[in-house]
Amino acid sequence: MAIELQAVSKHYDAVLAVDEVSFTIVGGTICALLGGNGAGKTTLLSMLLGLLLPSSGRLSILGTDMRKHRHRVLGRINFSSPYADLPQRLTVRENLSVYGRLYGIKQQQQRLALLAAQLDIGGFMDRAYGSLSAGQKTRVALAKSLLNRPEVLLLDEPTASLDPDTAATIRQLLHDYQQDSGATLLMATHNMLEVERLCDDVIMMRSGQVVDRGSPDRLLARYGRTTLEDVFIDVARDTGRVGNAEAD
Repeated sequence: MAIELQAVSKHYDAVLAVDEVSFTIVGGTICALLGGNGAGKTTLLSMLLGLLLPSSGRLSILGTDMRKHRHRVLGRINFSSPYADLPQRLTVRENLSVYGRLYGIKQQQQRLALLAAQLDIGGFMDRAYGSLSAGQKTRVALAKSLLNRPEVLLLDEPTASLDPDTAATIRQLLHDYQQDSGATLLMATHNMLEVERLCDDVIMMRSGQVVDRGSPDRLLARYGRTTLEDVFIDVARDTGRVGNAEAD
């Protein structure tokens, strides 16, 4: 298993953000983490990264306990979010070079050149990060996340602020990366088209708990819906609507 959670909870004083969550994700798959605002997705991703420690339970990535030994695996994982800014005054190249050194990337300049071409960021590599548009920052965040060729890649809204053409290119890039590397991708997103096109598996969250799980096709059948957006709304609103298909 690439990712394993056993009864993981996270409290913020009186607030229970993640409530006894347990699941495993098989290596070499792309899994979506879905839920409305406040469902616990960001807190869960932060714990997977080792940025937050769970209040209780056990969480492991690539067989490593992230509470006790996260330093052993941090070089093998990475993360992308358009909401996590890089230093504003540094250029894109300088920011990526800093992370390249932190990850000990060999032949760093060649790696940066390849990512710049793949993500179409070559035209602003020497501009200050703070001067970029939201869509340009999203692509830089993705470049940072792929620098070390991670075995586990955590993605928070990976195509936020991108136009449809660029978003399609990024989805294809992520698909190709997973196929070529055998990496495991866990993606929190509100883009249901992205889930339908990329993901093998979907984990549905509400109020800090996992409330359903299955492949996109199985979830569509179970809820009697034709789009994952409708399934998402049913789960988020707790409508109780379930199709005639048997649960997994």
